[in-house]
Amino acid sequence: MFYSLHFATFVNMDVKLKFGLKIRELRKLKGISQEKLANLAEIDRTYLPTIEKGERNVSIVVIEKLANALGVKIKDLFDE
Repeated sequence: MFYSLHFATFVNMDVKLKFGLKIRELRKLKGISQEKLANLAEIDRTYLPTIEKGERNVSIVVIEKLANALGVKIKDLFDE
């Protein structure tokens, strides 16, 4: 029951928040800080926390920078 409720909540979640959570998940799997990822992606260090919280409508350019910095394909940032 919990799994299906959790899954249903994720499915109905805003795309910006889903994207931010995926960035956070991958960043933590790589064991890097927000500041380091921001540096690797060449974005402002204060911008990344707002992305991870789903507060930003991120451009495709920033998406590509984050994918490159995380060492993944762009499509991997949208896998649920």
